Order: sequence, then C-alpha cells, then structure tokens
Amino acid sequence: MPISFEEARQQILDATSPLGPERVQLLDAAGRTLADDFHAPWDLPRYDNSAMDGYAVRAADAATQAELVITGYNPAGETVLPPVAPGCAVKIMTGAAIPPGCELVVPVEETVEQDGRVRLLTALRVREHIRFRGEDVTSGAMVLPAGTLLRPPEINLLASFGQALVTVYRRPRVAILSTGDELVELGTPLVEGQIINSNALSLAVAVREAGGEPLLLGIARDTLESHREKLAEGLTADVLITSAGVSAGDRDLVREVLAELGVTQKFWKIDIKPGRPTAFGVKGKTLVFSLPGNPVSTMVTFEMFVRPALRKLQGIRPALRPFAKAQLLEPVRKRPVRVQFLRVQVRTEEGRLIASSAGDQNTGILSTMVRANGIVVLPAERDRFEAGDEVDVLLLD
Repeated sequence: MPISFEEARQQILDATSPLGPERVQLLDAAGRTLADDFHAPWDLPRYDNSAMDGYAVRAADAATQAELVITGYNPAGETVLPPVAPGCAVKIMTGAAIPPGCELVVPVEETVEQDGRVRLLTALRVREHIRFRGEDVTSGAMVLPAGTLLRPPEINLLASFGQALVTVYRRPRVAILSTGDELVELGTPLVEGQIINSNALSLAVAVREAGGEPLLLGIARDTLESHREKLAEGLTADVLITSAGVSAGDRDLVREVLAELGVTQKFWKIDIKPGRPTAFGVKGKTLVFSLPGNPVSTMVTFEMFVRPALRKLQGIRPALRPFAKAQLLEPVRKRPVRVQFLRVQVRTEEGRLIASSAGDQNTGILSTMVRANGIVVLPAERDRFEAGDEVDVLLLD
C-alpha cells in the first residue's frame, strides 16, 4: 500500500544520521556545516579601539571650543601607547587602540587642526566613538553552535578568532545510476527510440547544490547482471539514487536486485503526484532512493525526499526546508487522498506571494520545471482549490 507524503519524509529522516566530522581549511568550509560548538577563545574586539578617524581625548577636556595640544599620532596597528596628559589629544585612526586615559574620540570632521593644536567644535559624551573590548563577543561565549551553516559572516567570525582549520560534517558521496536500454550518454549520436541520459546530469547538479559529491555510475542495462554490477558499486557510497526501473514492468529490475544485494526496503509507492512509484531503502549506513524515470518526477521527488536527507547527513538544521505561504492565482482541481505537487511561478505582489501555474502539469512537460521557481504542495484531504486560497509552496530559488 502507498504511504502518505508526510510518513515517507519522516521514515527517511528517521533512517538518516549526520555523517562523521572532518577538519578542513577555513576557506574550504564555506557552505559546510559546523560539527562542534565553537566558543570564543578571546574577547572581540580584543582591545578598546577607535570607531572613527579623529582625536582621542580625556573626558574632562572634551568641551566645545576646547583647544588641545596634539601630543601623538596613533595609527591602526600601533602597540606603544603612551598616556595622554590633561589638555592634550592624540590623533587616532579607525581601528587603532585607545591610549591610556582617553575616554572618547572626537571625529576629525568635528575638529579644526592648526599649528600642532586641535579645536573641538562640539561636545561629545564619554565613551563616544569607541569600540570596547568584548562588546561584540566575550571570551568563552558559545558563538556558533554545531549545525551552523558556514556563510560569509560565519567565515569572517571564525577568521577573526584565528581559526585556520574548522571541524565540519563530511560531504555525502552520492552515487547516481540511470537504468534502461533506451538510454544513451550525452554526445552519443541518437537513433530512433533512444533517449539521452539527462536525469543523471540534473541529479548530479542538484546533489552538488545540496552540498553532496556526485558519483555518476552511468547506465544499467535491462539485465540482472548489469544491474547487479552497477548497484553493488553504488552501495559503497553514502547515498545511492537510481532513476527509472522501479515500477512493476517486465524490465523494472531495480527493486529485485536491491533486495538481492541486501537492501532493506522501507517503502515503495507514496500517495503523491507526480512520483508515486518512489522507493526508499537502506543497507548499513547507505541510503537508497529509487526515483521515477520521468525527468519532472525525478526532479520533484529529489526536492521532496532526497534533499532533506542530504541536509541531515551534513548536519543542517532543520533538515526540512520550511514552506512559504502563497495565494493561488487560478483555481485547481485534483484527486482526493493524494498529495499533488504543482509547478508554479511565484512572485510578490503588495507584500504577498502569488503562485501561478508554470504551465501544463503533465509530467512529460519538462519546460514547466524550467519556468517554475516553486512547488506548491496541495494536501491530500482536499480536491478543490479556488483562486486566492492560501497554500504551502517550496521555493526553489
């Protein structure tokens, strides 16, 4: 019996655990997921420093029209910081350490300098234009929890704390296998009845976008021997994805050979459209996804079932990307009891997301996937949706 969309996703996530950690160079950690909590090894900033180019002065001397003697120049990077005497000021650059005794910085545009003296044009408050030690992060604070996706801001923060190496979850190795005698590889001259193996390429790109490392196994021909050879190779990866050959036809051999190779099938068939003949199984720690061969079905089921597993393998939280809320532009009719995925174009109007059909929803119309930037998930319990109804949409961009 087919299982529900929600149950299928839950069973997949229940069978999935994050991969082991590895240490990588900080630049190579971009787009990866932190495997350990990171605690600050020191205060940030490490020392009180100027937020402006200007003059560091004592609070008692910071009166409007005060004239102070310039007794020093403190550029960023200077380590020798003599104290500032009463009635004096030190010229200071942004990022430079605050000299002892100074309690504020007067920006250069609020001063007039002449003949070794500086006149203050305005009065400022104590602590003005100073970035104080530890005001951003204090030593020992947990600043990045495990599971954090390392984007440019996180890379900057880790670099600020001197982390040349960082511990991240390993990228999953994902084997991709297409099946069928009708398939030929890209670049092969076509004859009548042949189809280019395009699914493998779109899956490889999707795997890379999801953070995995694709391993193309080629094409399994419609024989048990070919399937055994290719599937056995694929089972050495962290994830194996097959395309086609999972239905009940005479040449649909994937499930039979996977069972022979020791894969435990968790489910076969889901109450969804498109993608009903989707199967999932495990062998040891290898996850096995058997997707339909139709390109639209392959791509939609990858988004709904494979991508969440790849996210969890890499420690990304949450594994399931959240749905956005959008309003339908047109009415929709569907079969009850089955979740339906609608390829849509999503745009913003007056602060709301509007979803309109990307075209003919027949699964043979590949161009709708090109036009779509979202997939609406129509729930199983309803069969009628009117224009203006609010629905869940998975944004693809």
